[in-house]
Amino acid sequence: MKKLLVAFAAVAAFSAHADTLTVAATPVPHAEILEFVKPALAKDGVDLKVKVFTDYIQPNVQVAEKRLDANFFQHQPYLDEFNKAKGTDLVAVAGVHLEPLGAYSSKYKALTELPGGANVVIPNDATNGGRALLLLAKAGLIKLKDSNNILSTVKDITENTKDLKFRELEAATIPRVLTQVDLALINTNYALEAKLDPSKDALVIEGNDSPYVNILVARPDDKDSEDMKKLIAALHSPEVKAFILEKYKGAVLPAF
Repeated sequence: MKKLLVAFAAVAAFSAHADTLTVAATPVPHAEILEFVKPALAKDGVDLKVKVFTDYIQPNVQVAEKRLDANFFQHQPYLDEFNKAKGTDLVAVAGVHLEPLGAYSSKYKALTELPGGANVVIPNDATNGGRALLLLAKAGLIKLKDSNNILSTVKDITENTKDLKFRELEAATIPRVLTQVDLALINTNYALEAKLDPSKDALVIEGNDSPYVNILVARPDDKDSEDMKKLIAALHSPEVKAFILEKYKGAVLPAF
């Protein structure tokens, strides 16, 4: 009984003195990485609360509205477009990992097998849609007006020899239609949730030179807080690097 009371007192003392940091994240791998660093942050006096979202809008909205402290789900090009479109001023405070975007098919084993008029689905947000088109252009399926424009759209396609038919859907929903289309461009976090193995299942995938590093994002007034610095240190630890490499087997790569 005495040991139980001592343990209870220790927990109560931690709860009384710990700072709470609430971070939004998409389930895989972002929330998993945050859950991994929870114990280290607890030892450092920070009670990390992870709020899971399955969309790319609310995490930014709720941080901007001060309902959450930070989020972890996006890359810089997406954040730039969101700030421009919504009039927010969210900022990146740390780069954590890279999730290579890939092209998947349940019908074909190589891009060369795609028939004329094949149905292709890409993300409907500006940055990931452009990212998907750049990947297809690099693979030789299409040509674009500017092969360096990360905001390219289907209207920028100048050559489409296979007469590919493009459809745009919300990124989170694309894995659900994989069996209904010929080719689907899927973000790695959603591919992992759908039990796809990007390193084996993707017909083509971004390389290590991709600029789409996933970042921890906060408001300008909170980016330099002591708790945020502790979270950044935890996310950039050798333990997190080892966790990412071991758990995701190359489907997710450390960016620090």
